[in-house]
Amino acid sequence: MPIHEPAAAPRADAPWWSKLHAALMPDYNRRASVYWWAMVLGGGALLLASMAQVAMLPPLVWLQVAVGMALAMLAGLFPVRVPGTRHSFVASDVFIFLLLLLHGPAAAAVAVAGEAAMGSMRSSRRWTSRIASPAIGTVAIVVAGSLLQALRTRFGVQGHGPDQTVALMALAMGTALLYFLLSATLFAGVLRLKRDEPFFQLADFVGVFRWVGMAYAGSAALAALLLAAYAVAGIGVWMVMLPLLAMLLATLHFYFRQQEATRALRERSAEAEAREAEAARRETLAHARHLRELQASERRFMSAFTHASIGMALLAFDGRVLQSNAAMSALLGRDAGDLGGRRLRDLVHEEHAAALEERLAGAGRGVFDGAAVELRFVRPDGGTPWAGLHFATFTETESGEPCFIVQAQDISMQRAAEEQLQHLAFHDTLTGLPNRRRFMQCLEGAVARSRADGNYAYAVMFLDFDRFKLVNDSLGHGAGDALLVLLARRLQERLRPSDVVARLGGDEFALLTERMGQERDVLALAERLMEALRTPFLVAGQELQISASIGITFGSVRYTSAEAVLRDADTAMYKAKAGGRARVALFDGSQHAEVSRRLRLEGELRRALDNGSLSVAYQPVFELQRGHGGHAGGLRALEALVRWRHPVEGPLAPAAFLPIAEECGLMPQLTDFVLHTACRQVRAWQLSHAAWAELAVSINIAAEDLAQPGFAARVQAVLLESGLRGEHLTLELTENILMSRIDGAMSTLAELRRLGVRVAVDDFGTGYSSLSYLARLPIDTLKIDRSFVADLARDGDQAAVVRAIVHLGQSLRKAIVAEGIEDSHQLEQLLALGCTLGQGHHLAEPLDVAATSELLARERGAGREALRLH
Repeated sequence: MPIHEPAAAPRADAPWWSKLHAALMPDYNRRASVYWWAMVLGGGALLLASMAQVAMLPPLVWLQVAVGMALAMLAGLFPVRVPGTRHSFVASDVFIFLLLLLHGPAAAAVAVAGEAAMGSMRSSRRWTSRIASPAIGTVAIVVAGSLLQALRTRFGVQGHGPDQTVALMALAMGTALLYFLLSATLFAGVLRLKRDEPFFQLADFVGVFRWVGMAYAGSAALAALLLAAYAVAGIGVWMVMLPLLAMLLATLHFYFRQQEATRALRERSAEAEAREAEAARRETLAHARHLRELQASERRFMSAFTHASIGMALLAFDGRVLQSNAAMSALLGRDAGDLGGRRLRDLVHEEHAAALEERLAGAGRGVFDGAAVELRFVRPDGGTPWAGLHFATFTETESGEPCFIVQAQDISMQRAAEEQLQHLAFHDTLTGLPNRRRFMQCLEGAVARSRADGNYAYAVMFLDFDRFKLVNDSLGHGAGDALLVLLARRLQERLRPSDVVARLGGDEFALLTERMGQERDVLALAERLMEALRTPFLVAGQELQISASIGITFGSVRYTSAEAVLRDADTAMYKAKAGGRARVALFDGSQHAEVSRRLRLEGELRRALDNGSLSVAYQPVFELQRGHGGHAGGLRALEALVRWRHPVEGPLAPAAFLPIAEECGLMPQLTDFVLHTACRQVRAWQLSHAAWAELAVSINIAAEDLAQPGFAARVQAVLLESGLRGEHLTLELTENILMSRIDGAMSTLAELRRLGVRVAVDDFGTGYSSLSYLARLPIDTLKIDRSFVADLARDGDQAAVVRAIVHLGQSLRKAIVAEGIEDSHQLEQLLALGCTLGQGHHLAEPLDVAATSELLARERGAGREALRLH
């Protein structure tokens, strides 16, 4: 047998496999057979390898691959044919390319094989095609996908961020075109080899590249966009995008079907007109034939009317249904007999009946050219489907009387998608509450009503949850989001249905309440909300206590804009925070200046940190012992304190700018400044004289510092840079900060202890410490709060408290430092109570670097001589 000719019938003595080949593959010559077997075996091997590779992945990935393959196979059953061409668009390629981008060529190969098998079972009866299609598809996607994977690895394209997304889309579209060329070449090769034609011809692609190539590239681009959206918003975005994709395909399908039906009607109408013209020309010779053609045309129209895929009906001008097709009956959920004679207005939802009557009102006056309207019907089962209706006049009825022909298309899915998008535009996706945009709309309405009616009352509350950032920093943003959801739910439970509570962003919420009565009722509501928040929240297995600062303004101020209302409520909220948090504040006009100053100081503090305008003062800590005149003994350590000399307002007290730094997130930067400055300076004093080789320094740190995972590493870097040993550095935390962050602080304190750094509890006695924690925590020093020292002379109970703290420290082997020693009487009492270390203005005020250097020199020269600075 010649190698380029079709297989001939085998001889009687031919081998059994030759006879089997002739029976099963009679039109395959030798080249075509070899090529077919090569593709089947190669593709099968690749498919088995891909399935084995997928089987090694986690179960969640199996599920994703299975779902992707099922969606691809399902989408392959519903091709969308492009009107006027022989080509169709199939959405299965979107899911195949999405699996390729997510999990690589192996996952895509499994999906391609499943989709190709489903498609070949539907489109071909030949077993050779049903076997070859999945194998060839597997070879093409593995080759193209492997190249894509290599390029992504080479150029680091993962799809996160705008530039990455654009690059990923370009690579995906190029891969899609390569996949198209490979699969088209490999499939066409079988037919060309069977016909003894060249294996590849460019003409194979010219006719199909425009539509098919664009479809492949578009599917790949859409898959890349879905992957980018998944990376930003998570799997929830697919829950929205996949129904929208299905709705888009359904809309295209019905639109193209309608175009084809319209074109068919036009073609039939043109054909009827041509026949009518021919019949008119031959009217004297073929009048009977003309009548038969006219009747045939009517039958064809009625056939198209009856079997149309969209709802169609004939209506009298008074709105009665004269005739309807099956699609219209299905849309309205009624039998055709039930529709006949009924008024269309009675089948429409009452809120749309007037719109329907308005569209048809001009028909009776002879000025009706057509109308379109979207409305809801009412089905007997209670459903209310949306439909797009198009009306036109129609005269080809048996009676010859004009009527309406109505086309109705179900648009329920489209309207549902539009309503979902509308909801997303005006609601917070995390809590489901109205967002800022929606809240401002409601507030603008309240302002307008108040301006029109002077007796109309409303109020706005601005809520900001105190120290919420600590939850995100310590437990993670997932826990923070969960807490926001619980907070939103608890707020809603305490409000009336007419009240509007919205999430403005972050942990900021706003509440609009109207017709509340008197202003004291609004204050009572605010107190109820504060009380509701006192019950702890269970988040991530931990009980969290959260409070809120609430600012309130009333519509009686006669606002003219919603922005001004929200601004003043926000201003009042800052007043509440400045008053100590967890409280309610009312707006008054004087607060504008205060807020403006606060915002100005925030900006100036940022610039001061950047340009080095801040400084550090040092307050000595002395050994308390009876010297000459009852004075203190030698200097033992220094406490570093940040100072800011404002260029306009002069020296500012720390209480004036530290709360601002805490609120705007500048505390870590401020702590780093004090750490670097103080450690370098103390190390310089240690090197200046052997007497100060063991000089130590203590530095206050904030809750934000303790919550950050890398804080211990920051301290270690400062120690290495400055050369200061860890045991010469003490970090001071307030008792409340330490105990509120006890679980998260344990690991950080342990890391600091490994560095040799000491830890002191500042303001001890003012919080609620647990003795078990004090015994277990790596704490070296307890600093008695200055409030106890100040009241020693006036209150005997305070002396008992100080004595108890001293005995507690001695029992736990902790150093005790008394703060705020202001006179000699307090010094004598502390000595009598057993306190050995102290600091305060009576002993020495905070000093700048130069004054501290002079103090160290005098202290070194005076030996045990006591020092008193006023």
